[in-house]
Amino acid sequence: MEMNQLVTMNREDRDSKEKAEESQENGRLVAEKSQKVNPGTGQVSNGYPSTSPQSPREGTGAVGDRPGGPGGFRTLVVQQTSLDPPRETWSKKMDFLLSVIGYAVDLGNVWRFPYICYQNGGGAFLLPYLLMAVFGGVPLFYMELALGQFHRSGCISIWKHICPIFKGIGFAICIIALYIAFYYNTIMAWALYYLLSSFRSTLPWTTCTNAWNTANCTHYLSTDLNVSWTNTSISPAEEFYTRQVLQVHLSPGLHQLGAVSWQLALCLLFIFTVVYFSIWKGVKTSGKVVWVTATFPYLVLLILLVRGATLPGAWRGVVFYLQPDWEKLLSTTVWIDAAAQIFFSLGPGFGVLLAFASYNPFHNNCYKDALVTSSVNCLTSFVSGFVIFTVLGYMAEMRQQGVETVAKDAGPSLLFIIYAEAIANMPAATFFAIIFFLMIIMLGLDSTFAGLEGVITAMLDEFPHLLARRREWFVLGLVCVCYLGALSTLTYGGAFVVKLFEEYATGPAVITVVFLEVIAVSWFYGTKRFCNDVQLMLGFSPGLFWRVCWVAICPCFLLFIIGSFLAFPPEVRLFDYVYPFWTTVLGYCIGVSSFICVPSYMVYHLLTTKGTFKQVMVLASDRLEDIFMGEQNALKC
Repeated sequence: MEMNQLVTMNREDRDSKEKAEESQENGRLVAEKSQKVNPGTGQVSNGYPSTSPQSPREGTGAVGDRPGGPGGFRTLVVQQTSLDPPRETWSKKMDFLLSVIGYAVDLGNVWRFPYICYQNGGGAFLLPYLLMAVFGGVPLFYMELALGQFHRSGCISIWKHICPIFKGIGFAICIIALYIAFYYNTIMAWALYYLLSSFRSTLPWTTCTNAWNTANCTHYLSTDLNVSWTNTSISPAEEFYTRQVLQVHLSPGLHQLGAVSWQLALCLLFIFTVVYFSIWKGVKTSGKVVWVTATFPYLVLLILLVRGATLPGAWRGVVFYLQPDWEKLLSTTVWIDAAAQIFFSLGPGFGVLLAFASYNPFHNNCYKDALVTSSVNCLTSFVSGFVIFTVLGYMAEMRQQGVETVAKDAGPSLLFIIYAEAIANMPAATFFAIIFFLMIIMLGLDSTFAGLEGVITAMLDEFPHLLARRREWFVLGLVCVCYLGALSTLTYGGAFVVKLFEEYATGPAVITVVFLEVIAVSWFYGTKRFCNDVQLMLGFSPGLFWRVCWVAICPCFLLFIIGSFLAFPPEVRLFDYVYPFWTTVLGYCIGVSSFICVPSYMVYHLLTTKGTFKQVMVLASDRLEDIFMGEQNALKC
């Protein structure tokens, strides 16, 4: 449309037009409607800074300006000011979608959602879950995809386009991602140990005659009808997990972790080797790997769902899973769990969505992508509940116990003890064990690819001249740091460390960081400006619903979760070990160590900004006044 209008220009402008067309082939000219121009970002569709004014405040009389109201057009001349190679892009649109789905659908969808659902009223829990998704999770998901795609930057350098004083958010995100890598991949090492132990006719967690078994071990298969299950009974699956894989009986607690398990160390080394060779070349390679790692889990879930539905007692698990308890909706805990579950499931705030979207074409429909991928994620969580609870119903039928008794374990124990034991009772147990633990590994690999890519993209964008041509070496160094940081989780007491990181190092910190991110984008950068950016990319502006969510509902949604953490601190325990008070202090110190980057950088920015402190604060106050007026106008529109 823009080039057709340029054809109607006067004869004296034709020479300049021909030169413009010639330079456009080299990526040096972009023509867009002025009403779609992002005022003040200094960047357009090719990712290079604009050399012409983009708002009335930046000047008038730019080349190609045409006066007159909202319908006027102008030409933005964009010059490549660097000899750096163009930004990498996804080979196919499906590479991007599978990468985002693989990131969002992780181990938590399989073990955490079913447990949270039945614990909070079964089918009744779906109501607060969907409400939190619609008004909180999905708007945050959409916002991050749009930000990353428009600014084409990682979670650190993107803040120079939005609000430089908040750049510490990007550094905090990178530190949080490292903490996650320290413990998350250890869970995959456990799954790999199980996988390697599955290549035998008799699974090792089905018998009580092994060296690690105790006198309380009760061999309890469906064929052993004369065996009774008592309160002191311990299944061979539980003893295999706690005494052979984790070996937690050799560690009294966090104060004495013990030696590193060499078997788990080798398993984790293999996991990180796969991770390295999957992401070392960028999204061109990881985008191909996810075709396997993101699709295989769905095939396995389908197989396990069909198999679970045919087991005796499966209906008991399904009823327990979905039977609504509407009185639970009156409890604040249910709404807190719903908000936390949708937030950690979709995963905004970890820098991954920004990184993945930054490799998209500028006019890619990220709005549609956000709706599709978030819907797939929520549906996967729901279906996973059937996969888990059909098996739990089967276990309850076998033991002649209630489903609530069988389903007392949450987290990894639900997979590595309860589900592993159920698989051992199935015909073709070896086959189901192999595909199940392969699924666990691939679910984890997708999230690890994404988490580390968020850090890599952030660092390469922030230090392009130092790292851009040394990506392979930087990725190798990052993977080595993650492996060394994970050694404490490979000790005999490593499971206690994993639980500590999971509860304190990531949760409260990342929610606080995302809260500041929403405030920075909605109130400092401005919703009106952000909507103009989206319109420039997609051709339409976000509606009133999205604007209200970004300005008011999402911040309240995040404050609600933060307040719940402060008001109801979790009582952390694992197996029979209750975490002492000093471990809680240690956990909060680890969490603060990442968040401290935000205020630290703010102080650094104020000290290094030219002008007196008073001038800087006056400028900031004037900016806030402009933003407040802009937000009122945006909401009125």
